[in-house]
Order: sequence, then C-alpha cells, then structure tokens
Amino acid sequence: MSYTSLHYHIVFSTKERCPYLNEENGRLNAYFGGIVRNMKAKLHRVNSTANHVHLAVGLHPSVSVSSFAGTIKTNSSKWIHETFESLQTFSWQEGYSAFSVSYSGIDKVMQYIVNQQEHHKKLSFEEELVLLLKKHHIDYDPKYMFK
Repeated sequence: MSYTSLHYHIVFSTKERCPYLNEENGRLNAYFGGIVRNMKAKLHRVNSTANHVHLAVGLHPSVSVSSFAGTIKTNSSKWIHETFESLQTFSWQEGYSAFSVSYSGIDKVMQYIVNQQEHHKKLSFEEELVLLLKKHHIDYDPKYMFK
C-alpha cells in the first residue's frame, strides 16, 4: 500500500492577462470542481479573478502536476467556448505555476485564495506571481514571464 499527501497551489492566467472572467466566475469555479473530481483529485479551494485562477488541490499519485494543469486548462477552455458566445477568442496562457504545499499549510493557502479579490485591489497579477515565485525560491527570467 502506498500513502501520499500531494497538495499544490496552482496558478494560471488568461492569455496576455486579458480580463475575460468577470461575470461568470462562480460557474467557472464550479466547473473546475467537476474537472478536479473527474481526475481523482481533491479541490480544497478555487477562486478566479478577471484574468487568472488559483486552485488549491490534492492530487492522486497517478496524476502529474503537468497533466493536471493541462487537462484543467483544456477542458475549461472548451467549456468556456461552448457556454459563452462572447468568449470565442478566449484562451489560457501557455504554462502554469505550481507550488507544493504541506498539508499543515493548506489552510493558509486556502485563505490566500479566498481573499483574491481583496488582494488584487493592491497588487497586480504580475506583481503577485513574482512574489509567489520568490517566496518559493523559483528562478525566473522577467524577460520571458509575461509573453
């Protein structure tokens, strides 16, 4: 028998950070929940702003972070195109950011995700992502970050 605790804070934005996601975030967040369940994962928390999404998830050991992010972006993009006629040009950014989270730290991450709208009254997505990368000691080249 194998025992795992694989929790992540995953962040990705709309292409070029276009503010596509205003009015229907609740429906989109619920749709994310369905995708997560179908992947044998646990959704701890999801919240989306006009131009990006944060998810706190527990992944099944058979699912890589990369395949999880790819599947959730592909499926949600298809759903957005099918559901919202006005969003036919919608797409997600290439790539994603993922930060491992210990189970003892998941509550703090969930609270951070819940407070996104308030948080972004003071900080842009770009500023937030740079802070997250620095906090987790992830090297990045600013020249290529927001292409």
